[in-house]
Amino acid sequence: MDMTNMLDQATLFFTAQNFLSREAKLLDERRFEEWFELLDDEIIYEVPNREVRLAFADEVPEGAFRILDNKALIKIRVDRFNSGYCWSESPPSRTLRVIGSLIVNQSGQPDIIEVESAMLLYRQRGTDMPGDVIPVRRLDQLRLTEAGSKLLRRRALIAETVLHTPNLGVFL
Repeated sequence: MDMTNMLDQATLFFTAQNFLSREAKLLDERRFEEWFELLDDEIIYEVPNREVRLAFADEVPEGAFRILDNKALIKIRVDRFNSGYCWSESPPSRTLRVIGSLIVNQSGQPDIIEVESAMLLYRQRGTDMPGDVIPVRRLDQLRLTEAGSKLLRRRALIAETVLHTPNLGVFL
């Protein structure tokens, strides 16, 4: 790999790391309207079901999702959070997202990068003890625009096959 490619790869890595870190902070601070602005108009946000299987490749059945949203559906969720009638988030969750293990690759399109990351989401509501830890592997596509990076696609694979959290009322 020549030095130009190394610099390009370092720039892509920094771009992805910066985006994911800022996104995590916005979500942890419940700044959903600002987070919504980071979404591409063509976003697909999916959280597939997982099953216990011997072969890793067979763990995610095709067409089975816990969540499958586009931008309009995400907007409904954001508006519900702000409505005062979001019972699954009353009281609101206190969260901390830790993002790591980034792998960043250029896609076949010059304005899109592919980012794989691991996320540990700590979540506590009210005085519930203990809080939940939700381990997630995320496969993202970021669109690079003049206005900044936009989340084009997220596939969030929850490591658990049986959720130990009361609901998925938070964004992964």
